[in-house]
Amino acid sequence: MDEGHRSRRIVSAWRLSALAGMLVLAAGSGWSQTVRPHAGAHNAAPASFTALEDGEEHPGGAATSQRRTDSTEAFSHFSPNMGLAKEMDFKIGNAMFRKFWVSAPASTKSSDGLGPLYNARACQSCHLKDGRGEPPRGPGIEDRSVSMFLRLSIPPETAEQRAALAEGRLSVIPEPTYGTQLQELGIQGHLGEGRMVIDYEEVPVTLAGGEVVSLRRPTYRIEDLGYGPMHSKTMISPRLAPQMIGLGLIEAIPVEDILAREDPDDRDGDGISGRANWVWSVENKKLMLGRFGWKAGQPTVLQQSADAFAGDIGIGNWIAPYAWGDCTPAQLLCRSAPHGGTPKSPHSEINAKLLDLVAFYARNLAVPPRRDPDAPDVLAGKRLFHEIGCASCHVPSFTTGETSPDAHLRGQKIWPYSDFLLHDMGDGLADGRPEARADGREWRTAPLWGIGLTEIVNGHTFFLHDGRARNLTEAILWHSGEAQRARDGFARLSRQDRARLVEFVNSL
Repeated sequence: MDEGHRSRRIVSAWRLSALAGMLVLAAGSGWSQTVRPHAGAHNAAPASFTALEDGEEHPGGAATSQRRTDSTEAFSHFSPNMGLAKEMDFKIGNAMFRKFWVSAPASTKSSDGLGPLYNARACQSCHLKDGRGEPPRGPGIEDRSVSMFLRLSIPPETAEQRAALAEGRLSVIPEPTYGTQLQELGIQGHLGEGRMVIDYEEVPVTLAGGEVVSLRRPTYRIEDLGYGPMHSKTMISPRLAPQMIGLGLIEAIPVEDILAREDPDDRDGDGISGRANWVWSVENKKLMLGRFGWKAGQPTVLQQSADAFAGDIGIGNWIAPYAWGDCTPAQLLCRSAPHGGTPKSPHSEINAKLLDLVAFYARNLAVPPRRDPDAPDVLAGKRLFHEIGCASCHVPSFTTGETSPDAHLRGQKIWPYSDFLLHDMGDGLADGRPEARADGREWRTAPLWGIGLTEIVNGHTFFLHDGRARNLTEAILWHSGEAQRARDGFARLSRQDRARLVEFVNSL
């Protein structure tokens, strides 16, 4: 049976299963879709902080979840305005997202192709309950976290490599032996590449009123290398799996609206110099605006999904056509291992249809509604958020355009609290590793929607790209560079006002 026949059987089976178990929501439940006029990118501060702005309590517009938010499933609901047929596609994509892959050859041909080197066996292993990952909490192998890993690269060494980076055809130069990512696990007969080790140093910070907060400063190293020494100039960057909600809405924001907020030379003198990352789109064969990932290194949800399949799980596909995943030519055993492809598509271990369904699922994980958004302390925290400058980068709202592949995500007023641009975040957060146009001090502004539900969904409050912050206060105090003014403004607030600002962010 060929790959296409197998995938059609899988899709059909899951459609029947989804249809049999589906509860049709009553018509008229929740609020209806409202297509709003295009609002542009620039957001003025609210005229008043005594009441909610129009639509603010529904941060995903009509695609905001209508389900309970006090549950571990708060990030796993679908866009409620997509229609019955699309709900079935969502459920099939969810099944593929949760699927545990096995090594080839296997009797279950639709599930083989894992590795040979990998970080996780399923998408859901990193994005547990579609939420945020966490760093390892202990030193032993039993405490390894599959939801955090190390990116690897080296500076360009040849004219060809420098040209590829300058033209955007490559975002990084892989480490010659270990590739672009440290993969700690291997299938039977294949040694994992090594082990990430983190050491923390506690750094006390005194805030207004005498409160002392301890920040933990991490350092990273790699032990137990399985394939010889690394390049002497290897750059490493820790990455925590981010939450999955609202990705399709982010993809639907018009490019010009994001670019309208660029100010690389700080011409307005506000200290904020956001700029776009531009990355190569395999599916469109051109440079596109980067929107996803900690350094805005991915242009679309589909490409992000495809690269994660290949890099994290070792599952080749048409966008990342490598059945051996991230294995390099120096890892000959890995390159020659059995794979889960077919004679017609030897490097495609998940076909285009199933990959599309996973991307559809990822685009349509609904943003939860706000919690107590009009509580007096929350509104007071919102005023402080604007006054000290947080909203300069964490831009409250956009309106989605008309280019989304999902019609129900178009024309929605959304509240992600991000400008999706790169910002210099200072020495403390710098990883020293460029990615496409992002340098070693720059990070994309992370969206804040849903952040207050992290503890409910994932059982922790570890934030920032490497989870060093153990709560929102620590995350804010790590801000520097372009965010120094806002960080210092937060530190100068009274204890009560700091609590109000945090309460506002937790309500998002």
